Amino acid sequence: MTELRAYRRPVSIWWWVRKRSYFLFVMRELSSIFVAWSVLFLVVMIGAVARGASAYQHFIDFAAHPVVVALNAVALAFIALHTVTWFSLTPQALVVQVRGTRVPGWVIIASQYIGLVVVTGFVSWLVTR
Repeated sequence: MTELRAYRRPVSIWWWVRKRSYFLFVMRELSSIFVAWSVLFLVVMIGAVARGASAYQHFIDFAAHPVVVALNAVALAFIALHTVTWFSLTPQALVVQVRGTRVPGWVIIASQYIGLVVVTGFVSWLVTR
């Protein structure tokens, strides 16, 4: 007796580049690697600061290497993509109701951007004072 097998159409490894929504989904998932890199970079920087001036200078020399600068520039772009896509998805994941009425999605998104600007301004003020 022979076993029947369903036909499985071959799928290209590049299936995700054909549709914008799939492309953004894959890029957002890929952005997590760069978010992790940024966290690691900041933790190493804090460790260098804690170990003293010579360790910090060594870290600054490492951070000034063109490959690290390029990696951080790419990471910044991916983190911006991650932030924008996360903020735009929040209204679907978070239902906010005020007095029994659902808050519109644009209000949730706008409040996140306002919070981002306020926190960025505060951190910039702390660093530059």
